[in-house]
Amino acid sequence: MLSLSDFQPVTLTVRDRIQDHFQKFLQVHSEKNSTTLIAWKSFSDYSYAFIEDNLVISAEIQGMRLFHAPVGPRKPAILAAVLQLARGTGGERPFYIFDRASRDWFVHEYPEIPLRAERDFFDYIYLTDDLADLPGKRYVRIRRHINKFNKNCNYHIERIGPENMQKVREFLDKWCEWKHCEESEVLAHEKNAILFCIDHFTELGLDGLLVIVDGGISALSIFDRLNDDMVLVHFEKGLPDCEGNYKVINMETARYLRENYRNTFINRESDVGIPGLREAKLRYYPHHFAEVWSVAGRDIPADL
Repeated sequence: MLSLSDFQPVTLTVRDRIQDHFQKFLQVHSEKNSTTLIAWKSFSDYSYAFIEDNLVISAEIQGMRLFHAPVGPRKPAILAAVLQLARGTGGERPFYIFDRASRDWFVHEYPEIPLRAERDFFDYIYLTDDLADLPGKRYVRIRRHINKFNKNCNYHIERIGPENMQKVREFLDKWCEWKHCEESEVLAHEKNAILFCIDHFTELGLDGLLVIVDGGISALSIFDRLNDDMVLVHFEKGLPDCEGNYKVINMETARYLRENYRNTFINRESDVGIPGLREAKLRYYPHHFAEVWSVAGRDIPADL
């Protein structure tokens, strides 16, 4: 019913079709976003298949294939077909679920198959108002850092557009030189993903802000809408020129989104299991997580 030959590469030419399908069925995780699928292709090699009004995403990472739960009308036969393909062609953990409704459906259909919560890939979801206003005692340290930044660094905000794209590329070169991107496979792929987004900014429907200090870019954010009430921040980068610039770009992005997007929530993606990144994201007190679950190949029965 379903085979690898049914899958095609995720490219810009199918961006609108995939994004339109995601919009029909509420998505909350960054993996369910056309920009993520296209920009990170060099790392995850995403492909897709439409089958009976369902969208199935597959990815190949470091030689290991995995499949996402189908997005579309609940059809048990489609779910079974994806599981069988995952069992036959996937890696150790070949099947992933990215929303609680799909998880509940899976448990109803296959109560005997164990699910594993993948904490490293939980997306952090924040209230826009919290990130914009930083209210109360729990944000006191962050406000202090921002006050210090304001005292030491005279800045203004620019929206990313054609007039500053070259400055953005130069900023990313500096950021990668500072981070030694070429010595890290993940950072090298991240640089490729950001540059792809910059090169195809309009086609991908992206938006973004820059923190400008002394005429140069100190920090940036790039984002787009994930669903009607949530914006996904794909990238947030800063140079070590003005302490506190990450906190400033975070706050300014939230204020911009509140005014222009009217969204309740901001998705700031996962921490991918990096301790320092996890600590930084928790410091902003997420409202909730967009959870992820996986299934081990050995737990998928041969005869569903």
